[in-house]
Amino acid sequence: MNQPGDKTRYSDAELDEFRVLIEGKKAKAEQQLQYYLTQLTDMAENADAKIKGLDDGITTMENETTSTMAVRQRKLIQHLENALIRIQNKAYGVCRETGKLISKERLRAVPHATLSIQAKQKRK
Repeated sequence: MNQPGDKTRYSDAELDEFRVLIEGKKAKAEQQLQYYLTQLTDMAENADAKIKGLDDGITTMENETTSTMAVRQRKLIQHLENALIRIQNKAYGVCRETGKLISKERLRAVPHATLSIQAKQKRK
C-alpha cells in the first residue's frame, strides 16, 4: 500500500484544480500582453508627433521597457501552455530532476514550475 508521500502523480481532481488556476493566470497574462502590444503600437504611431531631443530618449527607453515586458509575458504564457499540456498528459507537478511530486504550495505560487524547491536549490 502506498503512503501519501509515495504518490507518483496528482489525482485527476487535483489536476483539474491546477488547470483552473493556470487557465486563470494565462488569461490575465494574455490581457497584460495585449496591453503591452497596444502600448507599443500607440508609441509607434505617436513617435512622429513627439518633440525631438529629450523626448526621443525617454520614448526609446519606454519602448524598450514595454518590449521587454511583452517578451516576458509571452514567455510566461508559453510556460503556462506547457503546464496545461503536462496536465493533459497527467505529468503535471512531477519534478523533472527527482521524479517526485512538487509541493502543492510551490505549484500554487509558480504553477508552471517543473522543479521542486530541493532540485532548484541544488542547481544554485
